[in-house]
Amino acid sequence: MHARSKGVTRWLPGLASFKGYQRQWFSRDMTAGLSVAAIALPVGIAYASLAGVPPVVGIYSAIFPLLAYALFGSSRQLMTGPDAATCIMVAASLAPLANGNSDQYLAMMVVLTLMTGALFMLAGIGRMGFIANFLSQPVLTGYLNGIALIIIVGQLPKFFGYQSAGGGIGEQLPEFFIQVTNADPVTTILAVSLLILLLMVRRFVPLVPSAMVVVVVGIVAVMGLQLEQRGVAVLGEIPGGLPSAHWAIFDIEIYRELFRDAAGLVLISFTSGVLTAKSFASRNRYQIAPNQELIAFGACNLASGLAQGFPVTGADSRTAVNNAMGGKTQLVGIVAAIAMLLILFFATGPLASVPIAGLAAVIMVSAVGLFDLDSLRVLYRMSSKEFAVSVITTLGVLILGVLDGVLVAVVLSLVWLLSVGAKPKDSVLGQKEGVKGYHDINDFPGAVTCPGLLLYRFDSNLLFFNADYFCERVRYLIAKAKQPVDWVVVDASPVNIIDGTALLKYRELREQLASEGIVLAHAQAKRNLRRHFHSNWFVEAKEKYSAYEFDTIQQAVAAFQAQQEAHLATDNTD
Repeated sequence: MHARSKGVTRWLPGLASFKGYQRQWFSRDMTAGLSVAAIALPVGIAYASLAGVPPVVGIYSAIFPLLAYALFGSSRQLMTGPDAATCIMVAASLAPLANGNSDQYLAMMVVLTLMTGALFMLAGIGRMGFIANFLSQPVLTGYLNGIALIIIVGQLPKFFGYQSAGGGIGEQLPEFFIQVTNADPVTTILAVSLLILLLMVRRFVPLVPSAMVVVVVGIVAVMGLQLEQRGVAVLGEIPGGLPSAHWAIFDIEIYRELFRDAAGLVLISFTSGVLTAKSFASRNRYQIAPNQELIAFGACNLASGLAQGFPVTGADSRTAVNNAMGGKTQLVGIVAAIAMLLILFFATGPLASVPIAGLAAVIMVSAVGLFDLDSLRVLYRMSSKEFAVSVITTLGVLILGVLDGVLVAVVLSLVWLLSVGAKPKDSVLGQKEGVKGYHDINDFPGAVTCPGLLLYRFDSNLLFFNADYFCERVRYLIAKAKQPVDWVVVDASPVNIIDGTALLKYRELREQLASEGIVLAHAQAKRNLRRHFHSNWFVEAKEKYSAYEFDTIQQAVAAFQAQQEAHLATDNTD
């Protein structure tokens, strides 16, 4: 039984926290759960408009993932649910495929959500948690900045109450300057008032759920002042109870498109969600398990899809509320979900009077939170190249669109990775009096090299994309040497991986240098370099060149000096 229990808690870590639950935590978890519900419900409704679906779908997406994460998640604070960037990606993915058919749109959304959940699960089982580090900080910052700008511009028609023809940011921004003169004055006054209220609540009483305050005040204003009759747009009736299913069969090409988009969603939503989980785990002095988080996010998206919701991820604003209210366990998520379910069953009537302009204010403020100006400043001061990568990513999202922007982000990450690894730092090593060992002669002025010996260090793994550069550098340093080089000894200690292409290039260089009377040897090679090759082949190759392999640089230098002395003795005898 003990082994079975251990296996269950491994896959359902939430159960472990419930088994060790302490009574004094309950009041904090209850308070935190109600506070999370107070912000998650209006945010879910607001983000539904970003995803292009009815408000009730946002409520489903806010409720059911919380229950799944409470069982599968490894974070004690993380709250899951709708996310602005994810919702924008959903809309960008489905709008071209649905061609204005709302039923088709909802059915494809469910498939997209379930695909996202399945991919998360497969990635977790395959222990691919390392993808959390796949997007570099400049790329992720640039991507989210682009998303933030798209969201803000997209909410301007709702905020000012004018009709929009839609389209991308390139059409919407010029349209704003033309249409703002036709803005509805009542809608604009209400929106600005609610925006000021939202900012004041966030500034002066941060523990109060500002989004809920805006929604409640907006409802009171609409009903009390009869603003709907004066042209203010409202949500309208929201169906209560559990969701009804939308299922459909599509052409195989549609499934291919949805699969591609689901993969992009997994990459972006996991990267941003796990960053939130890591951040709050660090604040509370514990560790999360990235692979388990993949499984947990998979469970959340499967739960959302089965409930006819859209893809979800870790929600930073709701997690921050949970942490600020002192939530101790994932009971917070369960309390929040139950509270929202009760509203969904018994209190959807007042939600019909929620002003669209108020939700636009909530979304715009959330989007401003995505825009990371501080990181841009740091990148600008730290590295012009990384700053440029971030800006290019933002422009890619704005010009090419959200989904193609994901591709830009991925390509930029790969280009950045390859550019760093293709031409790594290298060094000629020498000795300095009073300093032990061999060091870069550029770092230690006064260090001397041994005549006829080139000690060379390549500070990177040796792979197909930098093998030619390695060979070029060795030949360049041989030609640059003040005295003829008889031996080249490569310090292989920085090399953790070598692939077949690089190994063949290395052997080719060794043979070419040998024809010129130059020995190519290496020292301090790690034993695990053989792990990518068949052991028999590697052993045979190693035995063939064993005379040029040394455990330490000192041994290689000693072998070179011994050979030089032998040659000198032979010359003297002759």
